Amino acid sequence: MKRVFRFVAGMAVLIAGVVSADGVAVAGRAPYTVVVWGACPKVEGKVVPAELECATVRVPLDYREPMGQTIKLALNRIKAKVPRDGNHLGTLLINPGGPGASGRDLTRFVSSSLPGRLGERYDVVGFDPRGVGGSEPALHCVDQDVYFKPPRPDAMARGRDEERVLLGRAAQFAEQCGNFWSWLLPHLTTENSARDMDMIRAALGEEKISYLGYSYGSYLGAVYATLFPHRVKRLVMDSTVDPTAVWYKANLRQDRSFELRHRQFLAWTARHHDVYKLGATTKQTSFAYYAMRGRLRERPAGGVVGPSELDDAFTTAAYTDRLWPEFARGWSAYVRKGDAQGLLDIYKKHAENDAADENGYAVYLAVQCRDAPWPRRWDEWRTDMTAMHRRAPFLTWPNAWYNAPCAFWPVAGGQPFQVHESKRLPPILIIQSRGDAATPYRGALEMRRHFPRSRMVVDMGGNHGVSMAGNRCIDAHLGAYLTDGSLPPRDATCAALPHPQPAERQAAGGSREHLLGILEHARGR
Repeated sequence: MKRVFRFVAGMAVLIAGVVSADGVAVAGRAPYTVVVWGACPKVEGKVVPAELECATVRVPLDYREPMGQTIKLALNRIKAKVPRDGNHLGTLLINPGGPGASGRDLTRFVSSSLPGRLGERYDVVGFDPRGVGGSEPALHCVDQDVYFKPPRPDAMARGRDEERVLLGRAAQFAEQCGNFWSWLLPHLTTENSARDMDMIRAALGEEKISYLGYSYGSYLGAVYATLFPHRVKRLVMDSTVDPTAVWYKANLRQDRSFELRHRQFLAWTARHHDVYKLGATTKQTSFAYYAMRGRLRERPAGGVVGPSELDDAFTTAAYTDRLWPEFARGWSAYVRKGDAQGLLDIYKKHAENDAADENGYAVYLAVQCRDAPWPRRWDEWRTDMTAMHRRAPFLTWPNAWYNAPCAFWPVAGGQPFQVHESKRLPPILIIQSRGDAATPYRGALEMRRHFPRSRMVVDMGGNHGVSMAGNRCIDAHLGAYLTDGSLPPRDATCAALPHPQPAERQAAGGSREHLLGILEHARGR
């Protein structure tokens, strides 16, 4: 069955690459168009850069029926400055992870931040995967103003009555997604998104493409490299997913790594007790943190930030230590002065949900619940989470409830895609931080094992999304590889950037876009 599936999908891609004189790809009765770039639509409150172009590409909903129903993918591009007959390096397709994050939000940052002015030599193309953002249809399952209205029920339930409330919310989300999108949900998989990437490649008229994927985007890249090794020119994975833990195990492993990272933040806060006065030891700052969380359960800050909102906000601090001064300052103001404004600002800036976040969450669930089997008996979840919570209380239950709709998902999970290296695939570059919470180091080693000719460059810090974030050593390896495919002779390490000081501001030069783009998937764990 799998061989038939891949043969038919392969034929669809082949047909889509044969273009007629009028610019429409010949595909029987299904017209797949080549990309026609134009002005990007205006977005209220946002300035659209003049150099940014936009387009759409039609792809099959179901690759087993390539002549059947189609859906649209939204693309944007910043074109290389050098001509095609000069030092042009082709197309660099990008994905920031999730699943459910918009690649179009990252295009400008990547184009302007590639080392060695490589943005002038690559056409940098961002795309919204199926179901995401500007792609049509875009998945929405609930009214975000109602479902995510703060303060939400505490993720750390006290007793079975509170657990039933949380279970009801998870079942509601799954049921409404099924009611709205029963025709679409079976086709929201990583494998289909990888096939969509090759349709984009064909529509762009490229024989081969380069690819940069962050976090979940590393897994998407691995699936693409397995399906279409002969279509890969360069492939970079930054903050790498464990391909053998898709997806229930991956979330359990995250709980342990987020615990370690959160304790690093608590230790950093303790080292700066003279500034924040929250405790001079990790034990003391931990007590201060959970005491704050307990108070917020009884009296949410500003009537908005309860314990679940606090969980969401402080999870983002595990992704990058650039946020630590901001978070410690808001925490300290609340504990020491009773001033809730800092917590409110942190929540609104880093964790408040809007329609785009609800779309990202819906796609996150749709892909993860469909990619692989999830336990359908809640007793199994409860047993696993209760044991894990003893070791990793920071994220275990918030993470479990975030993923809990998969226990009720209207479409059964499939078998995880098995990624592997092919002789036709060029060597790839894996970039990983040693203390990454969202994609633990162990997973990068596992991905490295599946692609034995790859090279891994390790940042010895703990941030997530480490390329183009200020580490010159990392960026030198990235630049060399994207220029001519050069890799270090063996796996390499780079020293971590120093932790911030309390008075430091976030690094300039695109860091805001870096957080909004690369860390967009932070809310999806």
